[in-house]
Amino acid sequence: MSNNRVRKFIPRKKYCRFCADKTLVLDYKRPDILQQFVTERGKIIGRRITGTCAKHQRALTRAIKRARQMALMYYTTVHSTEVKKKTMSI
Repeated sequence: MSNNRVRKFIPRKKYCRFCADKTLVLDYKRPDILQQFVTERGKIIGRRITGTCAKHQRALTRAIKRARQMALMYYTTVHSTEVKKKTMSI
């Protein structure tokens, strides 16, 4: 009977990547790092999921918004050509 025990899923403790690695600079000019905190649809992933601390989550949000404003990152997903064709044909 000891072999039939049900094992519970124990989630791993999340940690802030920016607190753990001081050399990882949070800057709007580095969209490769910022892209890891944005979904495919362009939404910023919350700190509950990513594990970043509140201080760095605020800085991360600010950097993502600046990168979008400077056209280094997309606001949403890349639009397909079908959308353009529909607007052009009308």
